[in-house]
Amino acid sequence: MNHIIGLDIGGANLKAAHSDGPCRSHAFPIWRTPDRLADELIGLIRDWLPCRAVTLTMTAELADCFATKAEGVSRILDAVEQVAADSPVAVWQTVGEFVTPQIAREFPLLTAAANWHALATFAGRLVSDGRALLLDVGTTTTDIIPLQNGLPNPAGRTDAERLISGELVYSGSRRTPLSAVAYSVPLGETYTQVAAELFATTLDVYLLMGDIAEEPDNCDTANGRPATIEAAHDRLARLLCRDRTELSLDQARGVAEFLADVQRQRIGGAVDRVVAADSGTPETIIVSGSGNFLANRILDAHTKLSSIPRTNLTEMFGPKASDAACAFATARLGIETL
Repeated sequence: MNHIIGLDIGGANLKAAHSDGPCRSHAFPIWRTPDRLADELIGLIRDWLPCRAVTLTMTAELADCFATKAEGVSRILDAVEQVAADSPVAVWQTVGEFVTPQIAREFPLLTAAANWHALATFAGRLVSDGRALLLDVGTTTTDIIPLQNGLPNPAGRTDAERLISGELVYSGSRRTPLSAVAYSVPLGETYTQVAAELFATTLDVYLLMGDIAEEPDNCDTANGRPATIEAAHDRLARLLCRDRTELSLDQARGVAEFLADVQRQRIGGAVDRVVAADSGTPETIIVSGSGNFLANRILDAHTKLSSIPRTNLTEMFGPKASDAACAFATARLGIETL
């Protein structure tokens, strides 16, 4: 019972970490059934309770099932407090510390979308001196966070500010609609526009390219069919208003490679903006997230950053911890400070 449970509650995924190391991730689109959040959390961490404390960070307050971020923060806290029962709850804020649920409710904009800050604070323990950069590519978004002497040094604190600075890129390795990556793609000797519908996502790109392994039991896809190469082929064909009889698997892979390159360039451009604004090239780069393969590809192709020493949280703590990096960081910060 001396352990701490770290939670990262996102709009599409729930992530949990035990301070002794184990980590879990579970798909849960909160906007569909927000009232089921407590039940979903119980299913995720039941066997880890009771505990010394539950540490929490979130991004789900932005889900459109909540009228405002303040309402979202409060509803999420209600669910976590219900699940935690007699265990105290500590909430990470972008001021760089844990606060009580009461204070978290009083200052919801400091509580909202603070998971990147928790991760950056933990990552700073690995690079306590000099200038560093954290590149975290998740399923939905990418965070690009400058660190100075082991502390986060961002230009923006809220997601709105970070979208302006380039430190937040709403593009990830699985959930990004492909119509948000490019308006048109090459096909044969010409280009074709893509349908502005949720026919396919970046998951399909990286399934076809072999970066993400097939998951036949995972139906958290654009059309609810399995995360397999065959189904990804179908989804990508629909993006071009075709079916598999009109778009070969080789053609689909060619389109996927083009879209992957466009996404890489877009995120790479944001990295350039952040590095330039931070007034200097980092001495170390930390890579994390379920899309760490994409982060490494971006850095490998960069003329200046490819040769900089790199620390990969997947290699250091394992793929499950990297996938649930913000929950993992929150649990470890809890051990240090609570």
